[in-house]
Amino acid sequence: MHDFLYLYKMIKREKYRQIVDALQSMPVVALIGARQVGKTTLSIEISKQINKQVTYIDLESDADFNKLTDAENYLKRFSDQLLIIDEVQRKPDLFRLLRGIVDERKRNGETSGHFLLLGSSSADLLQKSSESLAGRIRYLELTPFTINELYENERAAFSLEKLWLRGGFPGSYLAATEQESWEWRRDFFVTYVERDIPNLGVGVPPAQLKRFWKMLAHYHGNQINFSELGRSLETSHTTIRNYLDLLVDFYMVRQLLPWSGNIKKRLVKSPKIYLRDSGILHSLLQLSDIEALLSHPSLGASWEGFVIENIINLLNDRWEYYYYRTATQAEIDLVLHSPANQTWAIEIKRSSAPKLTRGFYEGCKDIGATSKWVITANNDRYPLPGEVEVIGISEFLELIKEKQKTF
Repeated sequence: MHDFLYLYKMIKREKYRQIVDALQSMPVVALIGARQVGKTTLSIEISKQINKQVTYIDLESDADFNKLTDAENYLKRFSDQLLIIDEVQRKPDLFRLLRGIVDERKRNGETSGHFLLLGSSSADLLQKSSESLAGRIRYLELTPFTINELYENERAAFSLEKLWLRGGFPGSYLAATEQESWEWRRDFFVTYVERDIPNLGVGVPPAQLKRFWKMLAHYHGNQINFSELGRSLETSHTTIRNYLDLLVDFYMVRQLLPWSGNIKKRLVKSPKIYLRDSGILHSLLQLSDIEALLSHPSLGASWEGFVIENIINLLNDRWEYYYYRTATQAEIDLVLHSPANQTWAIEIKRSSAPKLTRGFYEGCKDIGATSKWVITANNDRYPLPGEVEVIGISEFLELIKEKQKTF
């Protein structure tokens, strides 16, 4: 357990620093992200370094939940302390109370480090807190391990294939063997559907959600057909949309929106669907080892989603990101619009000898791309015709990090 905590803290040291900095400048910090991603682990490690008394309460515990029956009087007891509230979305009426307490403490000269809120459901948490705590709260998302974090920590020992196959959830990535990683992901899926989501007050039949989630894995990297899925599950397309929103809200699925600039071509308007963690995707597709993955029809889509998720997780909130596709199949896997008003067109290829289609070049012209990239799994960097550059994913992420320093 000690080794696990040490490795986790080392890998997440940049996020650790961000949380500590935020607590020193803001009265409320919200750390949001999927379950089992390490929010509680990291917050408890941080509490050991904070120069004030720390109290932790977990709203999944009946005993702790009952402490907030008279929430206002309970919370006022922790003046000049840091109170960590886990699974805060289970008590949404807290946010209104926190505003009054924060403002009262500010008048008394206490300006920062009052509350660290941990949440696994984004929409409710963000909506409730933003309405009540505007200007008093900073949001930080804790993701599964990323290429950038592991490359900085492990450098020579880092295995891109290992992260891609296992995904970035700490329990899966840090497992001692491939079999243990596989079993962790299998148990995660079952527990999430049968216990975690129902415990958050979501009334979705677990068996139905299991089937939907597994079917969704086959849409990874594509646009979802709600009517088709509805027929397969014998339910309405509206219900299917609600299931999708649920998995997006719990950080399991990402919807990549289409680019919608003002051009005269007919553009595809539906979002593309990606399971955010490649390890969970591979578990749902029954791909237990790298050989099975490399021979599977979903190989290209899996690699594409893995690269896109790692890029998006590195971007600050001043970037915008989309995909581009027209009705005539001009297509770009990822379009980035930078804070410096640059437009980057990105094609994602697993192949070591990538070939670009005419549709990519047409798309670059349509969007006015200022940079054109092909991201591969290799470390080679070289030019292609049409001012396109091939680059490995690790080097591309380093390039983004350097660019963000200048914006």
